[in-house]
Amino acid sequence: MDKGLQLVLCVLTAMLLLGESSQTGATRNADAVRKVADLRGSGEGLPTLTVTTILEDPYVMVRSAELEGYCMDLLKALAAMLHFSYKVKVVGDGQYGAVSASGNWTGMVGEILRQEADIAVAPLTVTSAREEVVSFTTPFLQTGIGILLRKDTVSQEMSFFHFLAPFSKETWTGLLFAYLLTCFCLFLVARLSPCEWNEPKNEENHFTFLNSLWFGAGALALQGVTPRPKALSVRVIAAVWWLFTIALLAAYIANFTALLSSSSEQLPIQTFEDLVKQRKLEFGTLEGSSTFYFFKNSKNPIHQMIYEYMDKRRDHVLVKTYQEAVQRVMDSDYAFIGESISQDLAAARHCNLIRAPEVIGARGFGIATTQASPWTKKLSIAVLKLRESGDLDYLRNKWWESSCLHRSRDSWSPLQPQALGGLFLTLAIGLVLGVIAALVELSNRSRHAAGHVKKSCCSVFTEEICTRLRVKENARHSPEAAGKANA
Repeated sequence: MDKGLQLVLCVLTAMLLLGESSQTGATRNADAVRKVADLRGSGEGLPTLTVTTILEDPYVMVRSAELEGYCMDLLKALAAMLHFSYKVKVVGDGQYGAVSASGNWTGMVGEILRQEADIAVAPLTVTSAREEVVSFTTPFLQTGIGILLRKDTVSQEMSFFHFLAPFSKETWTGLLFAYLLTCFCLFLVARLSPCEWNEPKNEENHFTFLNSLWFGAGALALQGVTPRPKALSVRVIAAVWWLFTIALLAAYIANFTALLSSSSEQLPIQTFEDLVKQRKLEFGTLEGSSTFYFFKNSKNPIHQMIYEYMDKRRDHVLVKTYQEAVQRVMDSDYAFIGESISQDLAAARHCNLIRAPEVIGARGFGIATTQASPWTKKLSIAVLKLRESGDLDYLRNKWWESSCLHRSRDSWSPLQPQALGGLFLTLAIGLVLGVIAALVELSNRSRHAAGHVKKSCCSVFTEEICTRLRVKENARHSPEAAGKANA
């Protein structure tokens, strides 16, 4: 009986010890999960996903022994919405995902296929080849293929008539018409005004049409030229024309300065065709990237030429990482072909870099999962919710903030007539006022003359106009000329 009781006590003691050991192990595991939850912003008891990614600025970066960036913020937001915890690992071979010579997938796609990771949150482009082996969510970023250049790699060839570029053709036409009209008004008012030309038969009118043209051209050059106006009507027109030319020259100088500053950003390589035609710059892309296979599979002749160039010089023009590509563009005559959104970031961080205008092959970055994974649809819906709430735009602006203070290369354009509409209107009003002032001066003279010759004011006014408009320049009648005429 005593032996049986001792056996029971031994069994109970062993069971208690085993239970305590199991509880201690569970507590340790819980602590480990809690540590991961604290680091990843997850809660205890949630499903844990292994996330593979790649180091690329600004998507995933190492700062202070921690991972941060656009994709890390996105992953944190997704985990909060879908209630899961996660462990992040950087892809072992540093590749995005392509088929190797042995037929196996490399990079993040390969890790998902080998079940080394559950999902891939990275700037991983959605392609048909990758879609055949893994599943993708709704793209969280839209991008394309662009050309990253250094601003001083090639010089912009100026047009021979580049000085005409600040104004549009319509503006130059309007300026020429305004100049001719103003000179004609000067010529006309100077003939009509008695203060400028008191005795048409005995005096010489210095404001001939050629002299009026010269006077207007001198004002355009901000130079005072003769003849100098004496009548109020002529001075009104001259003053309005001077005001017009000062404002016009200010607009021209300002727009020409903007043109010269923006010309440094207007590279002759605007398209992929321009890149193929030039011989100064080498160009390439990331080895094994979707961009490389885009050109390989494209039927476009230009794209085929780009692929053949990169394939023949594979060891020299293809780069391993995005950071290597940016550094090579800055240090040598090299153009990098890659994701336009990443190139925008490089141009925002390095002010001597610029992306060519043309973007081809619209595509998107998506989250890769295993095929038939229950997380694919959940993640897609969560991405759509983040887009609808504006959180994706916030992350885009946060990590793509530019540190360069300069005008955009597309911000300059030739000055159109509408921008100078008020200036032309002021000139027109001044011309009308000048003509009215000349007619008032002539009518006053006619009214005084009508009292002396006993004629009506209207008849004298008409005679004055006819006399002043018919008399030719330098038609001063000398006594000899008058004697010859009588003979």
